[in-house]
Amino acid sequence: MFSLDQLLGQDRGNEAVDQISQSVGAEPSLVNSAISMALPAILNGLANNASTPQGAESLNNALDRDHSSGGILDNLGGLAGAIFGGGQQQAPPPAADGSGILGHIFGNSQNAVAQDVSQKTGLNVGQVAQILMMLAPIVMSYLGQRKQQENVGADGLGGLLGGLLGGGQAQQASAGGLSGIASAMLDSDHDGSALDDIASMAFNYIKNK
Repeated sequence: MFSLDQLLGQDRGNEAVDQISQSVGAEPSLVNSAISMALPAILNGLANNASTPQGAESLNNALDRDHSSGGILDNLGGLAGAIFGGGQQQAPPPAADGSGILGHIFGNSQNAVAQDVSQKTGLNVGQVAQILMMLAPIVMSYLGQRKQQENVGADGLGGLLGGLLGGGQAQQASAGGLSGIASAMLDSDHDGSALDDIASMAFNYIKNK
Protein backbone atom coordinates (compact mmCIF):
# COMPACT_ATOMS: atom_id res chain seq x y z
CA MET A 1 0.00 0.00 0.00
CA PHE A 2 1.24 3.47 -0.91
CA SER A 3 0.37 5.67 2.07
CA LEU A 4 0.92 9.18 3.37
CA ASP A 5 3.06 7.62 6.09
CA GLN A 6 5.51 6.57 3.40
CA LEU A 7 5.47 10.00 1.82
CA LEU A 8 5.43 12.29 4.86
CA GLY A 9 6.62 10.10 7.73
CA GLN A 10 4.45 8.50 10.38
CA ASP A 11 3.56 11.55 12.48
CA ARG A 12 2.64 13.88 9.63
CA GLY A 13 1.06 11.04 7.66
CA ASN A 14 -1.20 10.12 10.57
CA GLU A 15 -2.08 13.76 11.15
CA ALA A 16 -3.00 14.21 7.49
CA VAL A 17 -5.18 11.08 7.46
CA ASP A 18 -6.90 12.19 10.68
CA GLN A 19 -7.65 15.63 9.24
CA ILE A 20 -8.93 14.21 5.97
CA SER A 21 -11.05 11.61 7.80
CA GLN A 22 -12.62 14.27 10.02
CA SER A 23 -13.32 16.49 7.03
CA VAL A 24 -15.05 13.80 4.96
CA GLY A 25 -16.72 12.01 7.88
CA ALA A 26 -15.29 8.58 7.07
CA GLU A 27 -13.33 5.91 8.92
CA PRO A 28 -9.53 6.37 8.65
CA SER A 29 -9.22 2.83 7.27
CA LEU A 30 -11.48 3.70 4.33
CA VAL A 31 -9.70 7.01 3.80
CA ASN A 32 -6.36 5.17 3.79
CA SER A 33 -7.71 2.80 1.16
CA ALA A 34 -8.76 5.73 -1.01
CA ILE A 35 -5.38 7.40 -0.52
CA SER A 36 -3.53 4.19 -1.45
CA MET A 37 -5.24 4.30 -4.84
CA ALA A 38 -5.31 8.05 -5.42
CA LEU A 39 -1.75 8.86 -4.34
CA PRO A 40 0.01 6.77 -7.02
CA ALA A 41 -2.43 8.13 -9.60
CA ILE A 42 -1.54 11.72 -8.62
CA LEU A 43 2.20 10.99 -8.66
CA ASN A 44 1.92 9.16 -11.98
CA GLY A 45 -0.04 12.09 -13.40
CA LEU A 46 2.65 14.52 -12.26
CA ALA A 47 5.38 12.26 -13.65
CA ASN A 48 3.55 12.16 -16.97
CA ASN A 49 3.33 15.97 -16.98
CA ALA A 50 7.05 16.20 -16.19
CA SER A 51 7.98 13.81 -19.01
CA THR A 52 8.06 16.65 -21.56
CA PRO A 53 10.28 19.74 -21.30
CA GLN A 54 7.26 22.07 -21.45
CA GLY A 55 5.36 20.09 -18.82
CA ALA A 56 8.37 19.88 -16.55
CA GLU A 57 8.94 23.63 -16.79
CA SER A 58 5.27 24.32 -16.03
CA LEU A 59 5.35 22.04 -12.97
CA ASN A 60 8.66 23.54 -11.85
CA ASN A 61 7.22 27.07 -12.06
CA ALA A 62 4.11 26.04 -10.11
CA LEU A 63 6.22 24.47 -7.35
CA ASP A 64 8.48 27.53 -7.14
CA ARG A 65 5.56 29.97 -7.18
CA ASP A 66 3.03 28.31 -4.88
CA HIS A 67 4.60 25.40 -3.01
CA SER A 68 8.25 26.20 -2.36
CA SER A 69 7.91 26.55 1.42
CA GLY A 70 6.03 23.31 2.00
CA GLY A 71 3.99 25.39 4.46
CA ILE A 72 0.81 23.34 4.13
CA LEU A 73 2.59 20.44 5.80
CA ASP A 74 3.12 22.65 8.86
CA ASN A 75 -0.59 23.54 9.07
CA LEU A 76 -2.45 20.35 8.18
CA GLY A 77 -5.13 21.25 10.71
CA GLY A 78 -6.06 24.30 8.64
CA LEU A 79 -6.06 22.57 5.26
CA ALA A 80 -9.78 21.79 5.05
CA GLY A 81 -10.67 25.38 5.97
CA ALA A 82 -8.25 26.75 3.38
CA ILE A 83 -9.65 24.53 0.63
CA PHE A 84 -13.35 24.52 1.41
CA GLY A 85 -13.76 27.80 3.26
CA GLY A 86 -16.25 26.43 5.76
CA GLY A 87 -18.36 24.96 2.97
CA GLN A 88 -18.59 28.14 0.92
CA GLN A 89 -17.47 27.80 -2.69
CA GLN A 90 -14.85 30.51 -2.76
CA ALA A 91 -11.40 30.63 -4.28
CA PRO A 92 -8.75 29.11 -2.01
CA PRO A 93 -5.14 30.34 -1.97
CA PRO A 94 -3.08 28.80 -4.81
CA ALA A 95 -1.16 26.48 -2.48
CA ALA A 96 -4.46 24.95 -1.31
CA ASP A 97 -6.32 25.01 -4.63
CA GLY A 98 -6.99 21.28 -4.76
CA SER A 99 -9.41 21.51 -7.67
CA GLY A 100 -7.04 23.58 -9.76
CA ILE A 101 -4.10 21.28 -9.02
CA LEU A 102 -6.15 18.22 -9.95
CA GLY A 103 -7.19 19.93 -13.17
CA HIS A 104 -3.54 20.40 -14.15
CA ILE A 105 -2.65 16.81 -13.23
CA PHE A 106 -5.62 14.90 -14.64
CA GLY A 107 -7.34 17.36 -16.95
CA ASN A 108 -10.82 16.15 -17.86
CA SER A 109 -10.06 12.74 -16.33
CA GLN A 110 -10.24 13.86 -12.70
CA ASN A 111 -13.89 12.87 -12.34
CA ALA A 112 -13.03 9.41 -13.64
CA VAL A 113 -10.44 9.10 -10.87
CA ALA A 114 -13.04 10.08 -8.25
CA GLN A 115 -15.61 7.66 -9.64
CA ASP A 116 -13.11 4.81 -9.80
CA VAL A 117 -11.87 5.30 -6.22
CA SER A 118 -15.48 5.59 -5.04
CA GLN A 119 -16.41 2.28 -6.66
CA LYS A 120 -13.35 0.49 -5.25
CA THR A 121 -13.71 1.79 -1.66
CA GLY A 122 -17.47 2.22 -1.24
CA LEU A 123 -17.00 5.85 -0.23
CA ASN A 124 -19.45 8.42 -1.57
CA VAL A 125 -18.06 10.14 -4.66
CA GLY A 126 -18.41 13.46 -2.85
CA GLN A 127 -16.20 12.12 -0.06
CA VAL A 128 -13.64 10.93 -2.59
CA ALA A 129 -13.70 14.34 -4.28
CA GLN A 130 -12.89 15.93 -0.92
CA ILE A 131 -10.08 13.45 -0.33
CA LEU A 132 -8.56 14.20 -3.73
CA MET A 133 -8.88 17.95 -3.21
CA MET A 134 -7.02 17.68 0.12
CA LEU A 135 -4.47 15.16 -1.11
CA ALA A 136 -3.33 17.17 -4.14
CA PRO A 137 -2.05 20.23 -2.18
CA ILE A 138 -0.32 17.90 0.31
CA VAL A 139 1.54 16.17 -2.52
CA MET A 140 2.48 19.47 -4.16
CA SER A 141 3.66 20.92 -0.85
CA TYR A 142 5.79 17.85 -0.25
CA LEU A 143 7.27 18.07 -3.75
CA GLY A 144 7.97 21.76 -3.32
CA GLN A 145 9.78 21.07 -0.07
CA ARG A 146 11.82 18.20 -1.54
CA LYS A 147 12.65 20.27 -4.62
CA GLN A 148 14.07 23.05 -2.45
CA GLN A 149 15.97 20.68 -0.16
CA GLU A 150 17.59 18.82 -3.06
CA ASN A 151 17.97 21.86 -5.34
CA VAL A 152 16.09 20.13 -8.14
CA GLY A 153 15.24 22.03 -11.30
CA ALA A 154 12.77 21.30 -14.07
CA ASP A 155 15.07 18.70 -15.62
CA GLY A 156 15.23 16.76 -12.36
CA LEU A 157 11.52 16.55 -11.54
CA GLY A 158 11.00 13.36 -13.54
CA GLY A 159 13.73 11.64 -11.54
CA LEU A 160 12.34 12.92 -8.25
CA LEU A 161 8.86 11.65 -9.04
CA GLY A 162 10.22 8.38 -10.39
CA GLY A 163 12.08 7.88 -7.13
CA LEU A 164 8.89 8.43 -5.14
CA LEU A 165 6.97 5.96 -7.28
CA GLY A 166 9.87 3.56 -7.07
CA GLY A 167 8.91 1.82 -10.27
CA GLY A 168 7.98 -1.14 -8.08
CA GLN A 169 5.14 -3.57 -8.50
CA ALA A 170 3.64 -2.67 -5.11
CA GLN A 171 3.10 0.93 -6.10
CA GLN A 172 1.77 -0.02 -9.52
CA ALA A 173 -0.58 -2.58 -8.03
CA SER A 174 -1.88 -0.15 -5.44
CA ALA A 175 -2.94 2.20 -8.23
CA GLY A 176 -5.38 -0.50 -9.30
CA GLY A 177 -7.17 0.33 -12.51
CA LEU A 178 -6.34 4.02 -12.35
CA SER A 179 -3.55 3.84 -14.92
CA GLY A 180 -6.08 3.72 -17.74
CA ILE A 181 -8.24 6.56 -16.45
CA ALA A 182 -6.59 9.17 -18.65
CA SER A 183 -8.61 7.86 -21.59
CA ALA A 184 -11.94 8.28 -19.79
CA MET A 185 -13.48 11.73 -19.96
CA LEU A 186 -16.40 12.31 -17.63
CA ASP A 187 -18.08 15.68 -17.90
CA SER A 188 -21.36 15.91 -16.01
CA ASP A 189 -22.64 19.05 -17.71
CA HIS A 190 -21.30 18.11 -21.17
CA ASP A 191 -19.74 21.52 -21.69
CA GLY A 192 -16.37 20.12 -22.70
CA SER A 193 -14.72 20.85 -19.35
CA ALA A 194 -14.74 18.84 -16.15
CA LEU A 195 -12.45 21.15 -14.19
CA ASP A 196 -15.26 22.45 -11.99
CA ASP A 197 -17.13 19.18 -11.60
CA ILE A 198 -14.98 17.57 -8.90
CA ALA A 199 -15.23 20.70 -6.76
CA SER A 200 -18.99 20.68 -7.25
CA MET A 201 -19.18 17.06 -6.08
CA ALA A 202 -17.19 17.90 -2.98
CA PHE A 203 -19.18 21.03 -2.11
CA ASN A 204 -22.51 19.30 -2.74
CA TYR A 205 -21.52 16.57 -0.32
CA ILE A 206 -20.44 19.11 2.31
CA LYS A 207 -23.70 21.04 1.88
CA ASN A 208 -25.93 17.98 2.15
CA LYS A 209 -24.23 15.95 4.87
